[in-house]
Amino acid sequence: MEKYVYVVKNSSGQTISDITEASDQETLVEQLQKQGYFVVSIKSQSDTSAAAKPKQEKIKEQSFTHNKVQLDDLLVFSRQLATMLESGVSLMRSLDVSTSQVESKEFFKVLTDIKKQVEQGVSLSASLAKYPKVFNQFWVSLVEVGEASGNMSIILEKLAFYLEQESAFNSTIISALVYPAILFVVACGAIAFFAFFVGPRFEEIFKSMGTTLPLITVILLGTFNFIKTKIFMLLGILGGILLVMWKYIQTDLGRLQVEQFLFNLPVFGRVIKIIVVERFASQMSILVDSGVPILQSLDITQRLVGNRTCELIVADIKKGVREGALLVAPMIKSNFFPPMAIQMIMVGEETGELAKMLKHVAKFYQTSVETFMKRFGTMIEPFMLVFMGGVVGTIVIAMFLPLLNIVSAGGVK
Repeated sequence: MEKYVYVVKNSSGQTISDITEASDQETLVEQLQKQGYFVVSIKSQSDTSAAAKPKQEKIKEQSFTHNKVQLDDLLVFSRQLATMLESGVSLMRSLDVSTSQVESKEFFKVLTDIKKQVEQGVSLSASLAKYPKVFNQFWVSLVEVGEASGNMSIILEKLAFYLEQESAFNSTIISALVYPAILFVVACGAIAFFAFFVGPRFEEIFKSMGTTLPLITVILLGTFNFIKTKIFMLLGILGGILLVMWKYIQTDLGRLQVEQFLFNLPVFGRVIKIIVVERFASQMSILVDSGVPILQSLDITQRLVGNRTCELIVADIKKGVREGALLVAPMIKSNFFPPMAIQMIMVGEETGELAKMLKHVAKFYQTSVETFMKRFGTMIEPFMLVFMGGVVGTIVIAMFLPLLNIVSAGGVK
């Protein structure tokens, strides 16, 4: 039998530390969990500081693939933590393993500090709350519920599933937009190349020939000259316009007007609105399903939904819930949420299956957006190819048409 120093938390969140004997660490973890404790750390009393020294040297040698914290970093962290806690590994050991495997330099520093705080008796949720730019209120609230209920591994599993869905959803949207964006950039690059390098040489050749140029060539050469001589002025004007727009969008009125403009766009407006509804439903579903009170769930969602129009609607929903009303009343009044979403949420409230219905709403609209983006990507590619071919073809025709006219006329006179 070996002596172990353990730190656990009870159902009320109180930290308890003691020394006990057990045949091995796994057996002790199992015993503590059966007693309803959440295991924070377990260390053998025979551990020495010398044993930790090689560990520090190993950490210093850790390599990173990027600096900033990305969604995939959070996804891997939540999945690893959920799996290890479910397997009976202590929280400290789980944090230690997760920290040693992160690929983000910034995330490594954050987890290292969180691990130190937890080791000093600070709760995991409070430690995460000190880094709001990495772990938002969504994370903190879910982990807090996990600590209070003793179901940390289940809560983290739900969180990991949500992050996986969000990552896949974002990837679908980005993938549909990448190829058209590349073709557009290539077309702009071709225009710039002809304007700065090819156009001036052809212009010199035409002047030396002393021939009358076709209208399309005159217009194109004039455009190239304007771009070449006024490039800094054009960039300055464009930058100024973008800066003014950015500053305006930062205001509440600006955000609301831009969002209304986007929502009223043909075809795309409906998709943009559905993306916002999907984000609202997916966040609310996991919060409610994890046991976060409805008002707190609404408050968190209001801050994280990322759309000012929806934020104001959620504020009205919170006000109504405080007064004893249902969620759907302000939704109907806003004319923002689709009828199908309202009906399913209404059924969820009436049957006590709100989290389940919100999950169905999120899944339905996620599938709708993914289907649209795949179709959009398939449909836009031919149009972008035609656009690119038209731009390059027009430039080639304008440049070589004078030469063809000269050849057909029997050469330079």
